Amino acid sequence: MAHNEHNRQKKGGGFFLIIFGALLLFLAPNLHTDNPELGIVCLIFGIIVGAGGFYVRFIKKAKRI
Repeated sequence: MAHNEHNRQKKGGGFFLIIFGALLLFLAPNLHTDNPELGIVCLIFGIIVGAGGFYVRFIKKAKRI
């Protein structure tokens, strides 16, 4: 079929990872005030998840072209 690639759904996993990482980055330290170690771990995990989403969404796409 000629339009097979045109009709495929675009993968949106990178955008979801960026949003999830940002939520963890901003909300985790406020939610875990009684346990600061868990808040710091969630903060670092939010940075890692957001960076992974940024890579999947923008950097990996630029390398293909």
